[in-house]
Amino acid sequence: MVSPAARPYIDASVPVLREHGLAITRTFYRNMFAAHPELTNLFNMGNQASGVQQQSLAAAVFAYAANIDNAQALQPVVQRIVHKHASVGIRAEHYPIVGRHLLGAIQETLGDAATPALLAAWEEAYGELASALIAAEKELYRQAATEAGELRAMRVAAVTRQSEDVMSYTLEAIDGKALPAFKPGQYVSVAVDFADGRRQLRQYSLSDSPLAPHLRISVKREAANSQIPAGAVSNWLHDHVKAGDLLRVTHPFGDFTPDADSDEPVVLLSAGIGITPMVAVLNHIVRANPRRHVIFGHAARDEAHHAHQADIAAAKAAMPNLQVISFHESLAADTDEILAGRMEVARLPSWPRMETNVYLCGPLGFMREQWSALLAAGVPVVRLHREVFGPEMLDHLS
Repeated sequence: MVSPAARPYIDASVPVLREHGLAITRTFYRNMFAAHPELTNLFNMGNQASGVQQQSLAAAVFAYAANIDNAQALQPVVQRIVHKHASVGIRAEHYPIVGRHLLGAIQETLGDAATPALLAAWEEAYGELASALIAAEKELYRQAATEAGELRAMRVAAVTRQSEDVMSYTLEAIDGKALPAFKPGQYVSVAVDFADGRRQLRQYSLSDSPLAPHLRISVKREAANSQIPAGAVSNWLHDHVKAGDLLRVTHPFGDFTPDADSDEPVVLLSAGIGITPMVAVLNHIVRANPRRHVIFGHAARDEAHHAHQADIAAAKAAMPNLQVISFHESLAADTDEILAGRMEVARLPSWPRMETNVYLCGPLGFMREQWSALLAAGVPVVRLHREVFGPEMLDHLS
């Protein structure tokens, strides 16, 4: 907790950060990368190019200032950040670099308004947050029995097309060691070294059960559009990786871990590539408790973009209490198997609203729409859980 002397300055910063936060974070990244180009290996430079990373940090700084005494509200966000940091190998020595350039960006952006007292308050606040993150990340590395940034080479045993733009890569150990333990919903980072010397890390959800004798990731080819560049790592994986190749991956991390082991009914709702962690949950339930009551809802653009249909078909054959409902946005009319249009809560099978956990994963618009619809349908907020990245993970703090 920051000192009483610093608190008024942090409180006074909230409206300033709402107005100038994005300018501050843009300045921060520009200056930090200029001084420490080696750090570009740890950051998603595609998100830098699109502006997503700058928006995410601006939202995080604002949320921290606005909720600095609300540890309960901040804790879920801190946990997500800790897992993301661990997945890219953030170390304690990175924090002073970030702090120095963040304070410098505040001073550069705000000019004379960034008084010595305000900068001192933010230095104190950042120090408190950095200490908490360093301690939490150290513990996470200890629990995972891994070092920050440690990569493990694994052999690609199979490459499988799951849809028009999604490929899955089945990974096997080559070092004689056991596969890492993980929970359905978690992800690994994949490291790619490009010919020009760049290294980039990207996180991909594990898309099979922890009980499987392998790891599997599913990767959507990220095409360029008017707002974002093509995904460097996803396209490289699609274009170059074949069975027999080696990929270097981190230990699994991630705090989105749907209940995959209990006997309670569960609802799994996804859209697009958000299906990958849900398939991991479903495949685990198939192996661990195939009589469990599960509703599995998925929304896709069309048949060609509906990934992991083989996994779903296998689960339907093995699980008598599984209800699968799919929505295809481009479909003109309902069929026996697929509903036309976007996912609607009213068209899902019924379930005990007050007693059942519902998990969401998909694009931001999908999750916001379904979250609101589920609340309106009587699902308590404590029963709703979602996998989120970037600025949207701070919605509940705004």
